[in-house]
Amino acid sequence: MTQAVRVRFAPSPTGLMHLGSLRTALYDYLLARKTNGQFILRIEDTDQNRLVEGSIENLIDSLKILGINCDEGPEIGGNYGPYIQSQRLEIYHQHINELLDKGLAYHCFCTKEELDQHRQAQMNLKQNPKYSGKCRSLTPDEIKAKIDAGLDYVIRLKMPEDRTFSFNDAIRNKVEIDSSLVDDQVILKSDGFPTYHLAAVVDDHLMQITHVLRGEEWLPSTPKHIYLYECFGWTPPIWVHLPLLLNTDRSKLSKRHGDFSVQNYLNLGYLKESIINFVALLGWHSAEDRELFTLEELVNEFSIERVNKAGAIFDITKLEWMNGWYMRNLDVKYIAQEAKPFFTKANIDVSDHNKYLKVIATAREYASTLIQLIDFSKVYYQDFTLSDEDLAIVKEENSQKVLSWFHIKLKAQAEWTKDEINALVKEAIATLGIKGKHLYFPLRIALYGSSHGPEIPTLIDNLGLNEAIRRLSLFL
Repeated sequence: MTQAVRVRFAPSPTGLMHLGSLRTALYDYLLARKTNGQFILRIEDTDQNRLVEGSIENLIDSLKILGINCDEGPEIGGNYGPYIQSQRLEIYHQHINELLDKGLAYHCFCTKEELDQHRQAQMNLKQNPKYSGKCRSLTPDEIKAKIDAGLDYVIRLKMPEDRTFSFNDAIRNKVEIDSSLVDDQVILKSDGFPTYHLAAVVDDHLMQITHVLRGEEWLPSTPKHIYLYECFGWTPPIWVHLPLLLNTDRSKLSKRHGDFSVQNYLNLGYLKESIINFVALLGWHSAEDRELFTLEELVNEFSIERVNKAGAIFDITKLEWMNGWYMRNLDVKYIAQEAKPFFTKANIDVSDHNKYLKVIATAREYASTLIQLIDFSKVYYQDFTLSDEDLAIVKEENSQKVLSWFHIKLKAQAEWTKDEINALVKEAIATLGIKGKHLYFPLRIALYGSSHGPEIPTLIDNLGLNEAIRRLSLFL
């Protein structure tokens, strides 16, 4: 019987969730949902020096906001917990002691200064920098003496020499890496915490992970992980190394840069639907080369086989286009709801819900983000100052005739529909003999503050009759 798919998203809580991390989580989620498997969230916090307060909460909240729901994890538990690595130290120490007992790992007492000097010397000779193996053959008595003397130490994995590691990657097929390029990796640091290499392998096995999805930067480390599986007599998972995320100049997208965090794009007014859709296409494409997908559609379409080897270009213009499409095509009530916090922050009173919906329905035709909605909406709520050029237009004789005529006509009725206002515009053309920009520009400037914008019936409907009349009177 084939084992059910179990995948894990295992971020380090060292800052806000990066779009690269989101892509890994999303692909994990899509694979799990498509195969009726399990999606696990595991927090890898063994590097205590790099922890950032609030990161775990941000990681969990980001997944929730985007609708990527876990089956197991720190908040909801599961049969394979704890799901935070700092709570699993005893488990790691047991496995490290097993490696020491088998002679597959060793104590290393080299100081940071020694390691740095040796590394620099290798780099000066244009050699691949790696540990010299100085402590690899220490006797038990020598080790005990150094420990008794209070010397700090780490535990290193004793990698085999003169061996070619060959493994299959679901994206790259057969990969071969010579052991001469692989270091005797530290698996336990001097602070008693394991490194990623040991902790991830132990947890992936104990949590029965079947597929490991991660960035291609982890490819060179895969031999260390494969060898750890061999040392413990375990079957390794299926390796899936995702392509790098690249800037438009093909440089690597920085994981340390807050600008590329999920939170930043949410703060900039991008919708979760477009963020998910955009990130899904960073390295993957559908059989039909479609570009617009809901999360549910992505589940149905996704397959690892359609993930590319080549690096994926992060193109902000594509994200803006995609977000604009979602802004115009999702339900206007939903867009209004998502935009409301931005309007509140901008001190715009949107308590008149009917007016607010009308304004959003109009503004979203021009805006690409929720924040941009404010630029196209505030004119309906706040007075504006005209440019000298626009002020000159409304002062023209024909402009004053137009404004006066509409001012009188609008005051004659208590209510106007958009169709009635449209008919009123046609009547004005016929009555005044003024048409085109000579009619529309002064009206739009007086009502909207610009000669370019929505149609006159829409402007008056959005403003409300009383406000439209008030604005016309200001320029008469």
